[in-house]
Amino acid sequence: MILGLKTLFTEGGVRPVDYTFTPDEALLADCSPIHVTGKLEGKSSIVYMTLTAAFTLSLLCDRCMTPYREAHEIPVEHVLVTSLNREDNDELILVESDEIDLDELVESDILLTLPMKHLCREDCKGLCMQCGKNLNEGDCGCSSKPVDPRLEALRKLLD
Repeated sequence: MILGLKTLFTEGGVRPVDYTFTPDEALLADCSPIHVTGKLEGKSSIVYMTLTAAFTLSLLCDRCMTPYREAHEIPVEHVLVTSLNREDNDELILVESDEIDLDELVESDILLTLPMKHLCREDCKGLCMQCGKNLNEGDCGCSSKPVDPRLEALRKLLD
């Protein structure tokens, strides 16, 4: 969604935002449509963006490979300006054409906020390294201490 911001920069005021868009499959695979709500508020040639992006992801647990769905609500808060005093200011977003692609901004905030590791639950036990059984479903009975393959010959002497 391309938003025109000229009136907010020049006259100020509040513009409510409430829309849904489908994210780019290459960036957010298996994501539900993203519902964005909030407001843009213009004051003194500055626009304050306060939004929330709500969506659901279909994921595989990184430990046990179990598929699960996870709902998210990500805050999207930025300060938009038409000119910068310093080029190295990372807190402000420079809007040169009085328009901003809101979808792109929301997608990038989502990607920066999502965790690197996806777990079906905090205490996920993962898979057995020997037999591959999901340890969340119960113990597999394998030896808890894997033998270093370099010491396998010594283990055979002890048996």
